[in-house]
Amino acid sequence: MLVSERRAERKREILDATRALFDERGLRDAQIEDIARAVGINRAIIYRHFSGKEELFAETLVGYLDELDATLAEADDASHQPVERLQALIDAFLDFGAGLPAFVDCAQALLRRRGEELIEEVSERVMFDLGRAMAACLSHVVSVLEAGTASGEFHVRDPYLLGNVFYTQALGVMNLATLQLSVREQNPGLPAVDAVPFDEVKKLVGLAAVAMARGAASDTTP
Repeated sequence: MLVSERRAERKREILDATRALFDERGLRDAQIEDIARAVGINRAIIYRHFSGKEELFAETLVGYLDELDATLAEADDASHQPVERLQALIDAFLDFGAGLPAFVDCAQALLRRRGEELIEEVSERVMFDLGRAMAACLSHVVSVLEAGTASGEFHVRDPYLLGNVFYTQALGVMNLATLQLSVREQNPGLPAVDAVPFDEVKKLVGLAAVAMARGAASDTTP
């Protein structure tokens, strides 16, 4: 086996081990030492293949996003009306996140970093792969927003920007789904908690997305 082939194989083993630990334990409890142990290598070898933990996590997220891309493609039906299509994509995204909470953790961990910091810590190639995977996922939403705008159902000036807003909002909503508790005021000054019905959360997120698509001004210039 050529050195380049062996290096590629080792990198894949590290990514597979990282993904397995993420899915089993979650992002916070998956340590570099555990990943190295699962592959049967010293942790120092991991840093021969990845510039650091952030790059390893970013490339693992690419794998999640590739799966999300396929999930969204399957959920969308171009023969349906834009509102139905958008709701279907929202449902598919939230179901995907609920089934793979480590994906949500990984995506949120990277979103918490400032862009310039991430660029410094992650190689250009991995940033390119991450951007490609993100754009592929967003393209499904963009297609629906463009179709809705063309039909007059939606009014969206920048479909990719609104798609990014949907993505980050849905990730935030997954925190509520994980917590499974919502807060309300039972009596003045007295808080109470309620269980969170996931189907109701999905419905509300879908309604909000449709409202934003319908209400977004065609020109946001004052």
